[in-house]
Amino acid sequence: MLQQDLLVTVTDESFATAVLASPTPIVVDVWAEWCPPCHAISRSLAELAEELDGKMVVATLDADENPATCRVYQVRSLPTLLIFRGGELVSATVGARPKSALRTLLTEHL
Repeated sequence: MLQQDLLVTVTDESFATAVLASPTPIVVDVWAEWCPPCHAISRSLAELAEELDGKMVVATLDADENPATCRVYQVRSLPTLLIFRGGELVSATVGARPKSALRTLLTEHL
């Protein structure tokens, strides 16, 4: 059973505090309700949140409800994964990936 509480929901208002000030590396899944590929990777990210608990935070950001953050990070396609470490963007990846590729991508930034 997945622990949904391991996923952090961020918004334009909470982005600086939740993401940029995070002492732990954090991946932000930028998604939208109408985006089928976004739903395809959401379960994999939830499972990876369990595997990476304590090493990396997995967060979600609804692109439709948070346009300011999407503008700042030039998110133009969904899903987009933004990886931050020490408040700095270190990776941006667009498109759905299989769980194994997501695991590799995330562990590269621990």
